[in-house]
Amino acid sequence: MKAKSLISVLVLVAGSIGLSACGEVPQVTTYEQGKYQGKADAQPWDNPTFKGDKAAWEKAVKNRARNQHEYNRIQ
Repeated sequence: MKAKSLISVLVLVAGSIGLSACGEVPQVTTYEQGKYQGKADAQPWDNPTFKGDKAAWEKAVKNRARNQHEYNRIQ
């Protein structure tokens, strides 16, 4: 009886080790010197809401910060 349980434990351990090896495929990144591989960066005000108007964007950011201040919100 003990031999069967020992064999079954060994089979389960071997199976779990075998399944853990099937998990993740290694991901290798190749970098080329002088070439940016990510997406192009844009200014935060270059979007349909502000249409490239930096002053309007700055005003919206300041207004948002002002509305998040507790002393200014509670009157």
